[in-house]
Amino acid sequence: MMRTGQALGMFVATLLAANAMPAAAEVLDATYRGTLVCEKLPFTRTQMREAIEVTIAGGAARYSHVVRLRDKEAEAVAEQGTGTLSNQNIDLRGSWKDGGRQYEAKYSGTFVRRNARLKGTQTWTDGGKTITRACAGAIKRPLKPFLPRKKKPVAS
Repeated sequence: MMRTGQALGMFVATLLAANAMPAAAEVLDATYRGTLVCEKLPFTRTQMREAIEVTIAGGAARYSHVVRLRDKEAEAVAEQGTGTLSNQNIDLRGSWKDGGRQYEAKYSGTFVRRNARLKGTQTWTDGGKTITRACAGAIKRPLKPFLPRKKKPVAS
């Protein structure tokens, strides 16, 4: 009886340990969507929370991020950039420019399951002044059954 209890205890401990470790992410070619929250700028009323869309294909990434400097409408031009994948890590670099205002952006994160948490900075240039603000957010891909299926080659 004692051995059965010990075996059960070891099984439960192993199960708990396995669940405590993050699962390896399966970084699939897909469009990942989410939001970025960036600190307040001197010329905005509040911090900004805006949409980001990252498309991964063949180990490379490209993204767009909504830029909003006013309370209601988004800027006509979105932030655009590219990125690289290295195992579970993603690094994104991009920029935005409109009139006298512009910025360079850098974000990075690590995939866990089908999500990645992003952190980074935007370095703004406005009227000869340089301002750096921190941003953080997350992106997530749809569940695998909802991804577009690859077409099978036509047999000749």
